[in-house]
Amino acid sequence: MSAPRAPRHDDRRRTFPALPSRPGPARKASGEGDFATSWWGNAWVESMEDSALDPVRLQRGRAYANRGHVDAITVTPGRVMAYVHGTRPRPYRTEIRLRTLGDDGWEDLLDAAAARPDHIAALLDKDMPHALAASADLLPTAGDLTPDCSCPDDGFPCKHAAALCYQTARLLDEDPFVLFLMRGRGEHEILADLTRRNATRSAAERTTTAPPMPTVDAATAVTAVTADPWRTLPPPFPLPDNPGRPPVYPHTPGAPDPLALDLLASEAAIRAHTLLTTGIDPVAGLTPWQDAVRLAAAHPGSGLTASTRALYRDLAAGTGHSPTDLARAVAAWRQGGLAGLAVLEEAWDPPAGPFDRARPALIAADFPHFRPWRNRLSEPSLQLRFGRDGLWYGYESDRDREDWWPRGTPDTDPVGALTALLGR
Repeated sequence: MSAPRAPRHDDRRRTFPALPSRPGPARKASGEGDFATSWWGNAWVESMEDSALDPVRLQRGRAYANRGHVDAITVTPGRVMAYVHGTRPRPYRTEIRLRTLGDDGWEDLLDAAAARPDHIAALLDKDMPHALAASADLLPTAGDLTPDCSCPDDGFPCKHAAALCYQTARLLDEDPFVLFLMRGRGEHEILADLTRRNATRSAAERTTTAPPMPTVDAATAVTAVTADPWRTLPPPFPLPDNPGRPPVYPHTPGAPDPLALDLLASEAAIRAHTLLTTGIDPVAGLTPWQDAVRLAAAHPGSGLTASTRALYRDLAAGTGHSPTDLARAVAAWRQGGLAGLAVLEEAWDPPAGPFDRARPALIAADFPHFRPWRNRLSEPSLQLRFGRDGLWYGYESDRDREDWWPRGTPDTDPVGALTALLGR
């Protein structure tokens, strides 16, 4: 008779013992001083603080966490739960819920990790690379955390839920894999998947050997040349198919932001590769503001996660604009590139022709309420802007607010642009 099998370990449910209290007064909930020691732990705290309705409850929750009022914390996919002691003898059952990643999100995240061995090494060293966290919106954003507590306080969050959130940040400091578990998968499952992906990648690399790089004999290279020296130079090395990856930039106190360095190095590599392959510098003619908009538009997650919010903030501040200005410009760039940005920022007087024919066409299509001003046709919540490229660009605003945002797909036909804007 065979021995009974040991129960299969499932690390999708982990319980951490209560963390001890720590000295020092609770700091302000407005963000004066960091609660956690890691950037991802503080990003977790910021997601709650950004959506909190009452700073006083945050201060009390921070004090509760510092005093050790939070019992053992249990983490499962999409949920963090603990009992938190308040003013009554019996503790309250408190939990925080958040969205788990779907299959596509996990594929993006694991592909990004497997493609960079340094990412895996960082995780095993209990460090979270900025670029990896941004690859699948791993970090929560404002409104992503939903608190719930058995106490009678209807605050959002109550002080018990705030205390749990702060104490959870200390768990994330110690082990970033807790964040992966919150998003749906345990550490063993992730590492097993990365092992398989690395094995597949290694096998593919072994079966596809790269052609040898051309070389020049040393004696030939140093031989004195009396004739035209340019004719004796070896041919240039072949260009790689893709730009190279930048080196890894560590996150150390006082050093530049690793995400910003990774972004700038990647952009420099892409720009150099394009210049070498085409002879054209793709950004040479852009102003600093246009280049900042291009950079932000090239990263779809920008402004959503804690790490990429810093990208928006820094690009906006460096060009003398607000994050809202940058977000609006990014929407215009994604709508029509440099021409779309020009449509956002420039009002001009178009010559007679297509613009004059637009209003009759709209009236015939049962859109009679548009009024002209320079290159724009507007009604209370919809607007069409005529670009110098001959395209019509759609805009929307809340009624009577004059807060216009680019929407829809540009079209040579104003009726077509408006139809796309309305989703008909």
